[in-house]
Amino acid sequence: MKKLTLFSFVFFLLFLMNPEKNMAAENLQAIIDSMKEGAVLKLENKTYEGNIVINKSMTIIGSDKTVIKGDGSGNVISIKSPNVKLSRLTVTGSSMDRNSSEEYAGIKVYTNNNTIEHINIRHSFHGIYLSQAHDNKIRYNHIQGMGKGEIAAQGNGLHVYYANNNLLEKNTIEGTRDGMFFDYANNNHSYGNNISNTRYGLHYMYSDENTFKKNIFTMNTGGAAIMNSNHLKLEDNQFIVNYGNQSFGLLLLQANDNYIAGNTFYMNQRGLYIDQATRNTIMGNRIIQNQIGIELWASSNEQIFTLNRISENTIPVVTLGGQGARNSWSKNGKGNDWGPAFPLTDLNQDGIGDFPVSYHSSLHQLIEDQELTNLFLKSPAIKIFEKINATLKSDEVMFKDTHPLAAAKSSHKTFLFAALGLVIGLILLKGRHQLCITFGRNGRKT
Repeated sequence: MKKLTLFSFVFFLLFLMNPEKNMAAENLQAIIDSMKEGAVLKLENKTYEGNIVINKSMTIIGSDKTVIKGDGSGNVISIKSPNVKLSRLTVTGSSMDRNSSEEYAGIKVYTNNNTIEHINIRHSFHGIYLSQAHDNKIRYNHIQGMGKGEIAAQGNGLHVYYANNNLLEKNTIEGTRDGMFFDYANNNHSYGNNISNTRYGLHYMYSDENTFKKNIFTMNTGGAAIMNSNHLKLEDNQFIVNYGNQSFGLLLLQANDNYIAGNTFYMNQRGLYIDQATRNTIMGNRIIQNQIGIELWASSNEQIFTLNRISENTIPVVTLGGQGARNSWSKNGKGNDWGPAFPLTDLNQDGIGDFPVSYHSSLHQLIEDQELTNLFLKSPAIKIFEKINATLKSDEVMFKDTHPLAAAKSSHKTFLFAALGLVIGLILLKGRHQLCITFGRNGRKT
């Protein structure tokens, strides 16, 4: 009897010394509610029941096998206090209700100055949702959706709504509806994210003055769609193998005064698609081996194209909707490198061609009238069509570069090997056994 009493007393003391650990095993919400501001909670390698609300500044740290599992009826984790830090967790099981006024997520953030890092999110509508939440750090997270076949039934990887000055860094997102979606969100910074197998890897709506650098978009229906957004900086990103009928590496729609520099557009259905856009600077990009390098609608004016490598595309540039566009293909006496298809003479060896380069085509009529033309861009019939129209002199000028650059062959070969290695590596990493890129299939019209 005395031994039993002593054992009970010792157990009671241990419980008092470690209340967070013991309560967490039973009720994670209860332990969160019982902790003080600024406390640190370390979770075990086990599954905890959600849904939870964090309503005070605190840190929650998990381990390799720590899981917080929602009940499928709301957000798995709701952060409603500033200065919260979450790390090393797997989060799963938010509501998938598309018709609710509340857009549910694995983690939904309503406050400022929080840090969310090294989190795995599965089986959730949105992955991480920032709702009027500013100055947060979202980094090193992995968000896995249900794949392209389930796009209509799910949300976005990172959803940024009326949220400003956030850092979104080195996240991996695959198989969601849109990888990153910005809606009325300004002055955010996105660096080194890797997004694949989504509808749009990046989607901007009414969001200005954001910076997007060194991100990779592969195998999406569309790489990045910039709509009704101005004064963005897109630098050193890679848009590779984004394919399907009417697909693109980068879309600019009613997007003005943006700076697009140092990016790679490789093996997309269209490298750049520009419609109703004004005063964008497109400089120092590599636009290589796309079916259409640049599709430019006559509603778009005052673009500046300079120092770009635009080479080995089936069609380098096509202008649609008439010939009213007023765009510049050079700046300060420096145009673009059009590759071996446009041989130059450079007698004074200053790196600038001695004569202008222009491209004549009638394909704009066929593309405008027949949407399915995109399916046949690599067909020999296209070349025959172009030759017939050239004979009849019915073709029009798609671009005229008055200061074309001499080709830089060595750097181009280095880039091709690097890009091909990246594509092969991604395919092997995702366990794909075949690379079958048939442009025009399973795409969606923009």
